[in-house]
Amino acid sequence: MIDWDDVRYFLAVAQCGSVRAAAERLKVNHSTVLRRISQLETRLGAQMFERLPSGYQLTDAGEDILLLAAQMEATSNALESRVSGRDQSLRGLLRITLPPPVATYLLMPAFVEFARLYPDIEMEVMSRDDPVNLTNREAEIAIRVVYNRENLPLNLHGLKGPDVMGGVYIARDLLGDWQAGSVSKVRWIVKKRNGVPDWAREGDIPFADEPFVTTDTEAQIIALRQGLGVASLPCFIGDADPALIRVPGSLLRQHGTLWLLTQGETRKTKRVRLFTEFIAQKLAGYEALLNGTSIVP
Repeated sequence: MIDWDDVRYFLAVAQCGSVRAAAERLKVNHSTVLRRISQLETRLGAQMFERLPSGYQLTDAGEDILLLAAQMEATSNALESRVSGRDQSLRGLLRITLPPPVATYLLMPAFVEFARLYPDIEMEVMSRDDPVNLTNREAEIAIRVVYNRENLPLNLHGLKGPDVMGGVYIARDLLGDWQAGSVSKVRWIVKKRNGVPDWAREGDIPFADEPFVTTDTEAQIIALRQGLGVASLPCFIGDADPALIRVPGSLLRQHGTLWLLTQGETRKTKRVRLFTEFIAQKLAGYEALLNGTSIVP
């Protein structure tokens, strides 16, 4: 019989395009993936991949079993979800995926509080921007800022949270310098992939042409606190920081809505239900901070 684990490793390489990426996804070392692929090829008597400089490319034999392998994965996930949905214990692994700023600047205190309330639940917080597949059981809960409700996967259960607004912020000291006339224009501090959003160009302060570019939100905020320029931030970051203030005359814009997402049978487990109820209550308490009404402009 074919070992499902061997098929699982084959599928990971096929989907990721390289052994290294598959090993990272499966949280094993490089040699383990190679050994599993070799076992499957020996069992089936056919080569599954061509090893090319650009990565691993499926052979004809590999293409033939790819759909069947995906069906095996779906069946395995459904089986695990059905069984785990009956788990009513307060032990076990609970994995939460969410954007890094939401974890760092909003929900980490709530996560710590939950962990102290339920010390037998093993929590893994995956703060990352790239999506995690709940259907494939890569996490139990996803907390996401969703821009269009219609884009929510139909197979996931969604619990709607508050709207998330954003504004344009400047260090209080830099604003004072501009008001005193010692600064004529200020620079934009932007994340590389985003640039300056059109909605954020309004305001009383003249902007310089040359931006200061960072690759992540944390570096952007540090540069902003140091008085380098202005930046667009979610209100739950900018309004909560005493060193920052909204740029006079600037606008607020809705970034999206926070959603708590769970999958099928998994959401029925007691630890998942407890966590979603706990975090939903916390988010309701953060509503004014999230939608930009916690301060008077």
